[in-house]
Amino acid sequence: MSGIIFGKVYIISCHKILKSLQVIILLHAKNLTKHFGGLMAVSDVDIHVSEGEIVGLVGPNGAGKSTLLNLISGIYRPDSGSIIFNGIDITRMPPFKVCKLGITKTFQLIHSFPEMTALENVMVGALFGDRDNGTMKGARNKAIELLRFIGFSSDKIHLPVKHLNLMELKYIQLARALSTNPRLILLDEVTTGLNPKESLQAIDLIKKMRDNGTSVLMVEHIMRVIMGVSDRIVVLDYGKKIADGTPEEIANNETVIESYLGEKYIF
Repeated sequence: MSGIIFGKVYIISCHKILKSLQVIILLHAKNLTKHFGGLMAVSDVDIHVSEGEIVGLVGPNGAGKSTLLNLISGIYRPDSGSIIFNGIDITRMPPFKVCKLGITKTFQLIHSFPEMTALENVMVGALFGDRDNGTMKGARNKAIELLRFIGFSSDKIHLPVKHLNLMELKYIQLARALSTNPRLILLDEVTTGLNPKESLQAIDLIKKMRDNGTSVLMVEHIMRVIMGVSDRIVVLDYGKKIADGTPEEIANNETVIESYLGEKYIF
């Protein structure tokens, strides 16, 4: 009898372990296509992001990377294809609805309210992006918490952002995006313009965001960043997906080397 009971317990335990190891697909975009006049920006692209994953999106200038992020966030609507997020079809939803469901985005060009303080800039996201539409007091507390989370200098939170440097502005943009409680954040060249030390700090912060429950899909041109932070990398070229794999697989993919990386990135 004890052997049978032990067997049942063993089977149940194995089932629980296997269940915990199952990959949950958070975002799945399928056959996405987008034209701008005669220009094919994105062509029949499939891409997915799992819960707890950091996915890098790379490719030459004009490959369609930013367009793909804009399609996922609702800024653009695809000509064809579908986007499923957390089991919901968001293909033709406007950006504010996509945000309410849990996807937020940062931009290559930093958007801020220059006369407002760092704290107030983050409060804007907490007030208008939070699905619960909190109070001013709640937004303020949340903004302070997020500025601490990203490591923002406490003696600068009440400074107008027009007095801040590039890295500080980028961090405020990240905090404002996080204030909407995203399950997935889309980062568009968040480390561009940063020096090597600042880039390493940004990598640590992106990993911290993931460890805190936010999956990441990020566009980046700095290969030491994308190789150092990504669990998986997707490569676009002329609007088409040409590769999808681990950093090591991508670095040794002959098609990717020929079209984008060059020989120096071979592992």
